[in-house]
Amino acid sequence: MNIRTLAVNGVLAALYIAVSMLIQPFGFTNVQFRVPEMFNHLIVFNKKYFIGIVIGVFFSNLFFSSLGVYDLIFGVGQSILALSMTILVSRFVKNIWARMIVNTIFFTMTMFLIAIELNIVLGIPFWFTYLTTAVGEFIVMVVGIPIMHALNKRINFKNLI
Repeated sequence: MNIRTLAVNGVLAALYIAVSMLIQPFGFTNVQFRVPEMFNHLIVFNKKYFIGIVIGVFFSNLFFSSLGVYDLIFGVGQSILALSMTILVSRFVKNIWARMIVNTIFFTMTMFLIAIELNIVLGIPFWFTYLTTAVGEFIVMVVGIPIMHALNKRINFKNLI
């Protein structure tokens, strides 16, 4: 990994953590609106953002989640799974808008891991939790599509890293 990639991923992780801190009351419950999840769309521009996103999720969960090690396992695992699925599909889907839609679907679908976590730790019913976390994730990711697309026009995420 070159210095530029390392630096950009460090800034990305720091941004994820900072935004997580700002939205803490809305990002770590059974109804999650974790705004920095929009950064997950960076993966559709360049797979090198994987590390920065995962580190951001890890430290956000470490610092701000009351669920301890469970959130490090399930939360980070959910991000790794969805990001990996998007990377694989991106080999075949070339349109950026389509990739972001697919990414949104993958992140929404894999919220079952968070529902399992919240069921185990807090005893919240699985299906209710899956519904509420998936809806929150879906909304944040859908709102993030035009935002990330507009930012990409100014910043060019593919070549930034």
